Amino acid sequence: MKTDRSEPSDEQVGKVDRFFTRSSTVPPASALASPRARPTFASVDSPPSKDPLHGVTLKQLLMELVEEFGWAELAQRVDIRCFRFDPSINSSLVFLRRTPWAREKVEEIYVQWKTRR
Repeated sequence: MKTDRSEPSDEQVGKVDRFFTRSSTVPPASALASPRARPTFASVDSPPSKDPLHGVTLKQLLMELVEEFGWAELAQRVDIRCFRFDPSINSSLVFLRRTPWAREKVEEIYVQWKTRR
């Protein structure tokens, strides 16, 4: 069975063109090259952050605290099960990420320890 494939009508072409044409305009290339259009990053010469948590992941923070204080000491300071019974970095990370109050306490211990040094 042969089908007759004819050229699309002007009306059909117009519908397709409108479908693929965006109503918003694309900025000219000169606008993209301007300094305002580029994201800005902190320069190398900028002063370092005074926040002791800056650039420290929760995993790094927890590993340093366990190395310094041990699980028993952490369990005394923050009374949570994942520090007392069969403690591990992974289970503690899961709990701390889901429990803001516990994470705040652990971060506070870390900040006090780092600023005391």
